[in-house]
Amino acid sequence: MTLVVATGTFDLLHPGHVLYLEHSRALGDELVVIVARDVNVRHKPKPILPEEQRLRMVESLKVVDRAVLGEELDIFRTIEQLKPNVITLGYDQHFDQDVLQAELFRRGLHPRIMRIEEHEPCLLCSSSRIVTKILERFRGRRI
Repeated sequence: MTLVVATGTFDLLHPGHVLYLEHSRALGDELVVIVARDVNVRHKPKPILPEEQRLRMVESLKVVDRAVLGEELDIFRTIEQLKPNVITLGYDQHFDQDVLQAELFRRGLHPRIMRIEEHEPCLLCSSSRIVTKILERFRGRRI
């Protein structure tokens, strides 16, 4: 059995997230998604939706077998517990694959790391673009 782990923030779910997860799921028999904790999102603006809501949205997707919240203090702890065969990264995720591989190796883990390069070319397949569009639409209006 091949266990695939996908990770991400998954704020404001959009078709790009679904494509990433579909491609991840196709690489194995089971897909577990690690949803980033609010405190660990440092490489971009804090999520709009709280972590529990983001987790609920991700676990409701039919392509996802299981979704879990990541660890707050050690983001690698969940990977150690799951022991995946494959870890996927989205085309725009900030992880350096070599640094990630080295840390996993140091911890005795040897999953294959694959970057999913395919992505949706649509204008609103980005959480930040969705926010920008909403702000443009409602600028100066009371909501």
